[in-house]
Amino acid sequence: MCHIILLGMNHKTAPVAIREQLAAACKQELEPLRMLPHLEYVDELLFLSTCNRVEFLFTCTQVHEAIQQVTALLKAHLGSPVTSHVESYFYVYQNLEAVTHLFRVAASLDSMVVGEPQILGQLKTAYRDATECRTVKVILNRLLHKTFSVAKRVRSETCIGSCAVSISYAAVELARKIFGELDDKKVLLIGAGEMAELAAEHLLAQGVRNMAVANRTLERAVQLAQRFKAETIRFDHIHDVLKEMDIVLTSTGSPEPILKYQDIKSRMRQRRNRPLFFIDIAVPRDVEPRVNEIDNVYLYDIDDLQGVIELNREERKREAERAEHIIAEETLRFQEWLGTLDVVPTIIALREKAETIRRSELQKTLSRFTHLGEKERLALETLTQAIVKKMLHDPILFLKKKGERKSRQFCVDYVQQIFNLSDRMDGLDIDSCTLTHGSTNVKDSTNLLKSIKK
Repeated sequence: MCHIILLGMNHKTAPVAIREQLAAACKQELEPLRMLPHLEYVDELLFLSTCNRVEFLFTCTQVHEAIQQVTALLKAHLGSPVTSHVESYFYVYQNLEAVTHLFRVAASLDSMVVGEPQILGQLKTAYRDATECRTVKVILNRLLHKTFSVAKRVRSETCIGSCAVSISYAAVELARKIFGELDDKKVLLIGAGEMAELAAEHLLAQGVRNMAVANRTLERAVQLAQRFKAETIRFDHIHDVLKEMDIVLTSTGSPEPILKYQDIKSRMRQRRNRPLFFIDIAVPRDVEPRVNEIDNVYLYDIDDLQGVIELNREERKREAERAEHIIAEETLRFQEWLGTLDVVPTIIALREKAETIRRSELQKTLSRFTHLGEKERLALETLTQAIVKKMLHDPILFLKKKGERKSRQFCVDYVQQIFNLSDRMDGLDIDSCTLTHGSTNVKDSTNLLKSIKK
Protein backbone atom coordinates (compact mmCIF):
# COMPACT_ATOMS: atom_id res chain seq x y z
CA MET A 1 0.00 0.00 0.00
CA CYS A 2 1.24 3.47 -0.86
CA HIS A 3 1.46 6.06 1.92
CA ILE A 4 1.70 9.85 1.67
CA ILE A 5 3.96 11.37 4.33
CA LEU A 6 4.67 15.00 5.18
CA LEU A 7 7.60 15.71 7.51
CA GLY A 8 8.62 19.24 8.40
CA MET A 9 8.89 22.16 10.77
CA ASN A 10 7.36 25.63 10.70
CA HIS A 11 7.07 28.87 12.67
CA LYS A 12 4.85 27.14 15.21
CA THR A 13 7.26 24.33 16.05
CA ALA A 14 10.78 25.69 15.52
CA PRO A 15 12.57 29.02 16.13
CA VAL A 16 13.76 30.95 13.11
CA ALA A 17 17.42 30.08 13.75
CA ILE A 18 16.67 26.36 13.38
CA ARG A 19 14.54 26.87 10.28
CA GLU A 20 17.25 28.98 8.68
CA GLN A 21 19.93 26.39 9.42
CA LEU A 22 17.83 23.54 8.03
CA ALA A 23 16.84 25.47 4.91
CA ALA A 24 20.46 26.49 4.26
CA ALA A 25 21.73 22.92 4.72
CA CYS A 26 19.08 21.54 2.39
CA LYS A 27 19.64 24.10 -0.33
CA GLN A 28 23.43 24.29 -0.31
CA GLU A 29 24.67 20.88 0.82
CA LEU A 30 21.82 18.41 0.77
CA GLU A 31 19.88 19.29 -2.39
CA PRO A 32 17.05 16.97 -1.24
CA LEU A 33 15.54 16.26 -4.65
CA ARG A 34 18.86 15.04 -6.02
CA MET A 35 19.24 12.72 -3.04
CA LEU A 36 16.13 10.71 -3.96
CA PRO A 37 18.09 7.86 -5.64
CA HIS A 38 19.87 7.30 -2.30
CA LEU A 39 16.58 7.09 -0.35
CA GLU A 40 15.78 3.40 -0.66
CA TYR A 41 12.36 3.61 0.99
CA VAL A 42 11.15 6.85 -0.63
CA ASP A 43 9.34 6.69 -3.99
CA GLU A 44 8.41 10.31 -4.73
CA LEU A 45 9.68 13.52 -3.14
CA LEU A 46 8.83 17.22 -3.01
CA PHE A 47 10.77 19.79 -0.97
CA LEU A 48 9.26 23.11 0.20
CA SER A 49 11.42 25.76 1.89
CA THR A 50 10.23 29.25 2.91
CA CYS A 51 11.17 31.67 5.68
CA ASN A 52 8.48 30.12 7.87
CA ARG A 53 8.60 26.42 6.98
CA VAL A 54 10.71 23.55 5.70
CA GLU A 55 8.71 20.50 4.61
CA PHE A 56 9.29 17.19 2.83
CA LEU A 57 6.35 15.55 1.08
CA PHE A 58 7.00 11.99 -0.06
CA THR A 59 5.38 8.65 -0.82
CA CYS A 60 6.50 5.26 0.40
CA THR A 61 5.32 1.73 1.15
CA GLN A 62 7.27 1.32 4.40
CA VAL A 63 6.41 4.31 6.56
CA HIS A 64 8.72 3.86 9.54
CA GLU A 65 11.79 3.16 7.43
CA ALA A 66 11.12 6.06 5.06
CA ILE A 67 10.66 8.58 7.88
CA GLN A 68 13.82 7.34 9.57
CA GLN A 69 15.73 7.64 6.31
CA VAL A 70 14.64 11.22 5.59
CA THR A 71 15.26 12.27 9.20
CA ALA A 72 18.71 10.65 9.27
CA LEU A 73 19.63 12.38 6.03
CA LEU A 74 18.68 15.76 7.51
CA LYS A 75 20.55 15.15 10.76
CA ALA A 76 23.66 14.11 8.88
CA HIS A 77 23.83 17.51 7.16
CA LEU A 78 22.78 19.77 10.05
CA GLY A 79 25.61 18.92 12.39
CA SER A 80 26.07 19.82 16.05
CA PRO A 81 24.49 21.22 18.19
CA VAL A 82 21.21 21.04 16.26
CA THR A 83 21.41 17.32 15.50
CA SER A 84 20.81 16.17 19.05
CA HIS A 85 17.38 17.76 19.38
CA VAL A 86 16.23 18.59 15.84
CA GLU A 87 13.56 15.86 15.85
CA SER A 88 11.71 17.66 18.62
CA TYR A 89 10.87 20.41 16.12
CA PHE A 90 9.46 18.08 13.46
CA TYR A 91 5.84 17.18 12.82
CA VAL A 92 4.83 14.16 10.76
CA TYR A 93 1.49 13.75 9.00
CA GLN A 94 0.43 10.55 7.25
CA ASN A 95 -2.01 9.96 4.39
CA LEU A 96 -5.18 12.06 4.71
CA GLU A 97 -3.66 14.16 7.50
CA ALA A 98 -0.79 14.96 5.15
CA VAL A 99 -3.22 15.82 2.35
CA THR A 100 -5.25 18.11 4.63
CA HIS A 101 -2.11 19.83 5.91
CA LEU A 102 -0.89 20.47 2.36
CA PHE A 103 -4.27 21.90 1.36
CA ARG A 104 -4.21 24.19 4.43
CA VAL A 105 -0.69 25.37 3.62
CA ALA A 106 -1.60 26.20 0.01
CA ALA A 107 -4.77 28.00 1.13
CA SER A 108 -2.67 30.05 3.60
CA LEU A 109 -4.54 28.75 6.64
CA ASP A 110 -1.30 27.54 8.21
CA SER A 111 0.64 30.76 7.54
CA MET A 112 1.89 33.24 10.11
CA VAL A 113 -0.41 35.76 8.44
CA VAL A 114 -3.58 33.88 7.49
CA GLY A 115 -4.64 34.69 3.96
CA GLU A 116 -1.27 35.85 2.62
CA PRO A 117 -0.90 34.89 -1.06
CA GLN A 118 2.86 34.25 -1.30
CA ILE A 119 2.84 30.64 -0.07
CA LEU A 120 0.92 29.33 -3.09
CA GLY A 121 3.56 30.70 -5.44
CA GLN A 122 6.31 29.16 -3.31
CA LEU A 123 4.55 25.81 -3.43
CA LYS A 124 4.23 26.01 -7.21
CA THR A 125 7.96 26.73 -7.44
CA ALA A 126 8.69 23.67 -5.30
CA TYR A 127 6.52 21.55 -7.58
CA ARG A 128 8.25 22.91 -10.69
CA ASP A 129 11.64 22.00 -9.18
CA ALA A 130 10.38 18.49 -8.43
CA THR A 131 9.05 17.97 -11.94
CA GLU A 132 12.33 19.16 -13.43
CA CYS A 133 14.20 16.65 -11.23
CA ARG A 134 11.56 14.00 -12.02
CA THR A 135 10.97 13.22 -8.34
CA VAL A 136 7.16 13.33 -8.58
CA LYS A 137 5.07 10.65 -10.26
CA VAL A 138 1.39 9.71 -10.35
CA ILE A 139 0.51 10.25 -6.67
CA LEU A 140 2.26 13.55 -5.97
CA ASN A 141 1.46 14.89 -9.43
CA ARG A 142 -2.22 14.35 -8.79
CA LEU A 143 -1.97 15.64 -5.21
CA LEU A 144 -0.16 18.85 -6.16
CA HIS A 145 -2.57 19.67 -8.99
CA LYS A 146 -5.46 19.06 -6.62
CA THR A 147 -3.73 21.28 -4.04
CA PHE A 148 -3.53 24.19 -6.48
CA SER A 149 -7.19 23.83 -7.43
CA VAL A 150 -8.21 23.71 -3.76
CA ALA A 151 -6.26 26.91 -3.03
CA LYS A 152 -7.91 28.58 -6.02
CA ARG A 153 -11.33 27.47 -4.84
CA VAL A 154 -10.68 28.84 -1.33
CA ARG A 155 -9.63 32.18 -2.82
CA SER A 156 -12.63 32.40 -5.12
CA GLU A 157 -15.29 31.18 -2.67
CA THR A 158 -14.09 32.99 0.47
CA CYS A 159 -12.74 36.45 1.25
CA ILE A 160 -9.84 35.15 3.31
CA GLY A 161 -7.27 37.17 1.37
CA SER A 162 -9.16 40.46 1.14
CA CYS A 163 -8.81 41.75 4.70
CA ALA A 164 -5.63 43.49 5.83
CA VAL A 165 -3.96 41.99 8.89
CA SER A 166 -0.63 43.84 8.88
CA ILE A 167 -0.05 47.54 9.54
CA SER A 168 1.59 48.19 6.15
CA TYR A 169 -1.08 46.31 4.24
CA ALA A 170 -3.86 48.02 6.22
CA ALA A 171 -2.35 51.41 5.39
CA VAL A 172 -2.42 50.70 1.66
CA GLU A 173 -5.90 49.20 1.84
CA LEU A 174 -7.06 52.39 3.56
CA ALA A 175 -5.59 54.49 0.75
CA ARG A 176 -7.33 52.31 -1.81
CA LYS A 177 -10.67 52.70 -0.06
CA ILE A 178 -10.24 56.46 0.06
CA PHE A 179 -9.19 56.95 -3.56
CA GLY A 180 -10.46 53.84 -5.32
CA GLU A 181 -7.82 53.32 -8.01
CA LEU A 182 -4.29 54.32 -7.01
CA ASP A 183 -2.51 54.10 -10.35
CA ASP A 184 -2.71 57.87 -10.97
CA LYS A 185 -1.90 58.96 -7.40
CA LYS A 186 1.40 60.41 -6.21
CA VAL A 187 2.77 58.81 -3.06
CA LEU A 188 5.54 59.99 -0.74
CA LEU A 189 7.16 57.45 1.59
CA ILE A 190 8.98 59.08 4.48
CA GLY A 191 11.28 56.52 6.08
CA ALA A 192 12.91 53.52 4.43
CA GLY A 193 12.66 50.81 7.07
CA GLU A 194 10.88 47.46 6.94
CA MET A 195 7.41 48.99 7.36
CA ALA A 196 8.01 51.39 4.47
CA GLU A 197 9.39 48.56 2.35
CA LEU A 198 6.31 46.41 2.92
CA ALA A 199 4.06 49.39 2.23
CA ALA A 200 5.91 50.03 -1.04
CA GLU A 201 5.36 46.40 -2.10
CA HIS A 202 1.63 46.68 -1.40
CA LEU A 203 1.41 50.05 -3.18
CA LEU A 204 3.00 48.61 -6.30
CA ALA A 205 0.59 45.68 -6.15
CA GLN A 206 -2.28 48.20 -6.14
CA GLY A 207 -1.01 49.90 -9.29
CA VAL A 208 0.91 52.90 -7.90
CA ARG A 209 3.50 54.03 -10.45
CA ASN A 210 4.42 57.48 -9.12
CA MET A 211 6.28 57.06 -5.86
CA ALA A 212 8.99 59.04 -4.04
CA VAL A 213 11.13 58.05 -1.06
CA ALA A 214 12.67 60.33 1.56
CA ASN A 215 14.97 59.12 4.32
CA ARG A 216 17.57 60.67 6.60
CA THR A 217 20.11 58.17 5.27
CA LEU A 218 20.21 58.88 1.55
CA GLU A 219 21.88 55.56 0.73
CA ARG A 220 18.95 53.60 2.14
CA ALA A 221 16.46 55.82 0.30
CA VAL A 222 18.31 55.18 -2.98
CA GLN A 223 18.25 51.40 -2.38
CA LEU A 224 14.50 51.41 -1.77
CA ALA A 225 13.84 53.75 -4.69
CA GLN A 226 15.82 51.55 -7.10
CA ARG A 227 14.00 48.45 -5.98
CA PHE A 228 10.54 49.99 -6.48
CA LYS A 229 11.36 52.29 -9.42
CA ALA A 230 10.71 55.41 -7.35
CA GLU A 231 12.49 58.74 -7.14
CA THR A 232 14.35 60.02 -4.08
CA ILE A 233 13.64 63.24 -2.19
CA ARG A 234 16.09 64.94 0.15
CA PHE A 235 14.80 64.59 3.68
CA ASP A 236 15.00 68.36 4.32
CA HIS A 237 12.84 68.97 1.22
CA ILE A 238 9.81 66.88 2.21
CA HIS A 239 7.72 69.97 3.05
CA ASP A 240 8.34 71.43 -0.38
CA VAL A 241 7.00 68.41 -2.28
CA LEU A 242 3.78 68.09 -0.25
CA LYS A 243 2.00 70.29 -2.76
CA GLU A 244 2.48 67.59 -5.42
CA MET A 245 1.47 64.54 -3.38
CA ASP A 246 -1.86 62.80 -2.82
CA ILE A 247 -0.77 60.33 -0.14
CA VAL A 248 2.00 60.65 2.43
CA LEU A 249 2.96 57.51 4.34
CA THR A 250 5.40 58.03 7.20
CA SER A 251 7.33 55.45 9.22
CA THR A 252 10.48 57.06 10.62
CA GLY A 253 12.09 56.54 14.01
CA SER A 254 11.99 60.23 14.89
CA PRO A 255 11.36 60.92 18.62
CA GLU A 256 9.15 63.91 17.72
CA PRO A 257 6.82 64.88 14.84
CA ILE A 258 8.53 65.77 11.57
CA LEU A 259 5.33 67.11 9.98
CA LYS A 260 3.74 69.88 12.05
CA TYR A 261 0.45 71.69 11.93
CA GLN A 262 1.74 75.07 10.75
CA ASP A 263 4.01 73.65 8.06
CA ILE A 264 1.18 71.70 6.44
CA LYS A 265 -1.47 74.40 6.81
CA SER A 266 0.67 76.93 4.97
CA ARG A 267 1.23 74.51 2.09
CA MET A 268 -2.46 73.66 1.65
CA ARG A 269 -2.91 77.09 0.03
CA GLN A 270 -0.42 76.07 -2.67
CA ARG A 271 -2.46 72.90 -3.23
CA ARG A 272 -5.61 74.98 -3.62
CA ASN A 273 -7.15 72.79 -0.93
CA ARG A 274 -6.82 69.58 -2.90
CA PRO A 275 -7.30 66.68 -0.41
CA LEU A 276 -4.12 65.36 1.20
CA PHE A 277 -4.04 62.07 3.10
CA PHE A 278 -1.47 61.23 5.76
CA ILE A 279 -1.03 57.68 6.94
CA ASP A 280 1.25 57.71 9.98
CA ILE A 281 2.44 54.24 10.97
CA ALA A 282 5.35 55.47 13.08
CA VAL A 283 5.67 55.10 16.86
CA PRO A 284 6.21 57.78 18.14
CA ARG A 285 4.02 59.53 15.60
CA ASP A 286 5.59 61.47 12.72
CA VAL A 287 2.61 63.74 12.09
CA GLU A 288 1.31 66.19 14.67
CA PRO A 289 -2.27 65.14 15.62
CA ARG A 290 -3.60 68.70 15.13
CA VAL A 291 -2.98 68.28 11.39
CA ASN A 292 -6.32 66.48 11.24
CA GLU A 293 -8.04 69.81 12.01
CA ILE A 294 -6.91 71.37 8.72
CA ASP A 295 -9.55 71.48 6.00
CA ASN A 296 -9.14 68.78 3.33
CA VAL A 297 -6.36 67.10 5.31
CA TYR A 298 -7.05 63.59 6.58
CA LEU A 299 -4.76 61.90 9.07
CA TYR A 300 -4.82 58.25 10.09
CA ASP A 301 -2.38 56.95 12.70
CA ILE A 302 -1.42 53.44 13.82
CA ASP A 303 -4.32 53.22 16.29
CA ASP A 304 -6.81 53.84 13.49
CA LEU A 305 -5.18 51.11 11.45
CA GLN A 306 -5.05 48.74 14.40
CA GLY A 307 -8.82 48.99 14.74
CA VAL A 308 -9.19 48.05 11.07
CA ILE A 309 -6.83 45.10 11.56
CA GLU A 310 -8.76 43.73 14.56
CA LEU A 311 -12.01 43.86 12.60
CA ASN A 312 -10.31 42.14 9.68
CA ARG A 313 -8.86 39.42 11.90
CA GLU A 314 -12.36 38.51 13.01
CA GLU A 315 -13.54 38.57 9.40
CA ARG A 316 -10.64 36.33 8.33
CA LYS A 317 -11.44 33.96 11.16
CA ARG A 318 -14.97 33.53 9.81
CA GLU A 319 -13.66 33.11 6.27
CA ALA A 320 -11.08 30.60 7.52
CA GLU A 321 -13.89 28.44 8.90
CA ARG A 322 -15.49 28.40 5.44
CA ALA A 323 -12.12 27.53 3.93
CA GLU A 324 -11.67 24.62 6.37
CA HIS A 325 -15.00 23.20 5.21
CA ILE A 326 -13.84 23.37 1.57
CA ILE A 327 -10.58 21.62 2.47
CA ALA A 328 -12.39 18.84 4.36
CA GLU A 329 -14.62 18.29 1.33
CA GLU A 330 -11.71 18.21 -1.12
CA THR A 331 -9.73 15.86 1.14
CA LEU A 332 -12.56 13.34 0.95
CA ARG A 333 -12.59 13.64 -2.84
CA PHE A 334 -8.88 12.97 -2.98
CA GLN A 335 -9.37 9.99 -0.67
CA GLU A 336 -11.87 8.57 -3.16
CA TRP A 337 -9.31 8.89 -5.95
CA LEU A 338 -6.63 7.21 -3.84
CA GLY A 339 -9.04 4.34 -3.22
CA THR A 340 -9.27 3.66 -6.93
CA LEU A 341 -5.52 3.03 -7.21
CA ASP A 342 -5.71 -0.39 -5.58
CA VAL A 343 -7.90 -1.68 -8.42
CA VAL A 344 -5.48 -0.57 -11.16
CA PRO A 345 -3.41 -3.81 -11.26
CA THR A 346 -6.57 -5.92 -11.50
CA ILE A 347 -7.98 -3.79 -14.32
CA ILE A 348 -4.65 -3.97 -16.18
CA ALA A 349 -4.51 -7.75 -15.73
CA LEU A 350 -8.11 -8.13 -16.89
CA ARG A 351 -7.49 -6.07 -20.01
CA GLU A 352 -4.24 -7.89 -20.76
CA LYS A 353 -5.89 -11.32 -20.47
CA ALA A 354 -8.78 -10.28 -22.70
CA GLU A 355 -6.38 -8.79 -25.26
CA THR A 356 -4.22 -11.91 -25.24
CA ILE A 357 -7.26 -14.14 -25.88
CA ARG A 358 -8.56 -11.80 -28.58
CA ARG A 359 -5.29 -11.75 -30.49
CA SER A 360 -4.82 -15.51 -30.19
CA GLU A 361 -8.32 -16.38 -31.43
CA LEU A 362 -8.20 -13.77 -34.16
CA GLN A 363 -4.88 -15.18 -35.40
CA LYS A 364 -6.33 -18.68 -35.54
CA THR A 365 -9.30 -17.44 -37.55
CA LEU A 366 -7.20 -15.42 -39.97
CA SER A 367 -4.85 -18.38 -40.55
CA ARG A 368 -7.80 -20.41 -41.85
CA PHE A 369 -9.06 -17.61 -44.12
CA THR A 370 -5.92 -16.76 -46.05
CA HIS A 371 -7.91 -15.36 -48.95
CA LEU A 372 -9.07 -12.36 -46.92
CA GLY A 373 -7.75 -8.99 -48.03
CA GLU A 374 -6.25 -6.28 -45.86
CA LYS A 375 -9.57 -4.43 -45.64
CA GLU A 376 -11.41 -7.56 -44.36
CA ARG A 377 -8.64 -8.36 -41.87
CA LEU A 378 -8.79 -4.80 -40.52
CA ALA A 379 -12.56 -5.06 -40.19
CA LEU A 380 -12.22 -8.28 -38.11
CA GLU A 381 -9.55 -6.60 -35.95
CA THR A 382 -11.87 -3.67 -35.27
CA LEU A 383 -14.84 -5.99 -34.62
CA THR A 384 -13.01 -8.11 -32.05
CA GLN A 385 -11.60 -5.04 -30.30
CA ALA A 386 -15.11 -3.58 -30.00
CA ILE A 387 -16.51 -6.86 -28.61
CA VAL A 388 -13.79 -7.09 -25.96
CA LYS A 389 -14.20 -3.45 -25.02
CA LYS A 390 -17.95 -3.84 -24.54
CA MET A 391 -17.56 -7.10 -22.63
CA LEU A 392 -15.07 -5.53 -20.20
CA HIS A 393 -16.98 -2.29 -19.72
CA ASP A 394 -19.24 -3.48 -16.90
CA PRO A 395 -16.60 -5.41 -14.91
CA ILE A 396 -14.18 -2.48 -15.08
CA LEU A 397 -16.89 0.01 -14.15
CA PHE A 398 -17.76 -2.25 -11.21
CA LEU A 399 -14.13 -2.23 -10.04
CA LYS A 400 -13.80 1.54 -10.37
CA LYS A 401 -16.89 2.14 -8.27
CA LYS A 402 -15.83 -0.37 -5.64
CA GLY A 403 -12.46 1.34 -5.51
CA GLU A 404 -14.11 4.08 -3.45
CA ARG A 405 -15.65 1.75 -0.84
CA LYS A 406 -14.62 -0.32 2.15
CA SER A 407 -15.59 -3.55 0.33
CA ARG A 408 -12.95 -2.84 -2.31
CA GLN A 409 -10.55 -5.69 -1.52
CA PHE A 410 -13.32 -8.28 -1.37
CA CYS A 411 -14.63 -7.18 -4.78
CA VAL A 412 -11.13 -7.11 -6.29
CA ASP A 413 -10.48 -10.66 -5.07
CA TYR A 414 -13.88 -11.74 -6.41
CA VAL A 415 -13.14 -10.36 -9.92
CA GLN A 416 -9.68 -11.96 -9.90
CA GLN A 417 -11.20 -15.37 -9.11
CA ILE A 418 -14.02 -15.08 -11.66
CA PHE A 419 -11.59 -14.26 -14.48
CA ASN A 420 -8.78 -16.46 -13.09
CA LEU A 421 -6.28 -13.59 -12.96
CA SER A 422 -4.07 -14.94 -10.16
CA ASP A 423 -1.26 -16.09 -12.46
CA ARG A 424 -1.37 -12.88 -14.42
CA MET A 425 -1.35 -10.80 -11.19
CA ASP A 426 1.79 -12.65 -10.06
CA GLY A 427 3.43 -11.58 -13.28
CA LEU A 428 2.79 -7.93 -12.58
CA ASP A 429 5.19 -5.86 -10.51
CA ILE A 430 2.94 -2.87 -9.97
CA ASP A 431 1.97 -0.86 -6.93
CA SER A 432 0.07 2.35 -6.43
CA CYS A 433 3.25 4.31 -5.61
CA THR A 434 5.35 3.57 -8.70
CA LEU A 435 2.88 2.13 -11.22
CA THR A 436 5.58 0.19 -13.06
CA HIS A 437 5.56 -3.48 -14.01
CA GLY A 438 7.07 -5.97 -16.35
CA SER A 439 4.64 -6.47 -19.17
CA THR A 440 2.58 -3.30 -19.31
CA ASN A 441 3.91 0.09 -20.32
CA VAL A 442 3.96 2.84 -17.68
CA LYS A 443 2.22 5.14 -20.12
CA ASP A 444 -0.68 2.69 -20.31
CA SER A 445 -0.93 2.71 -16.52
CA THR A 446 -0.95 6.49 -16.43
CA ASN A 447 -3.62 6.66 -19.12
CA LEU A 448 -5.67 4.15 -17.16
CA LEU A 449 -5.42 6.33 -14.06
CA LYS A 450 -6.61 9.31 -16.03
CA SER A 451 -9.67 7.34 -17.03
CA ILE A 452 -10.51 6.47 -13.44
CA LYS A 453 -13.01 8.77 -11.81
CA LYS A 454 -11.54 12.22 -11.23
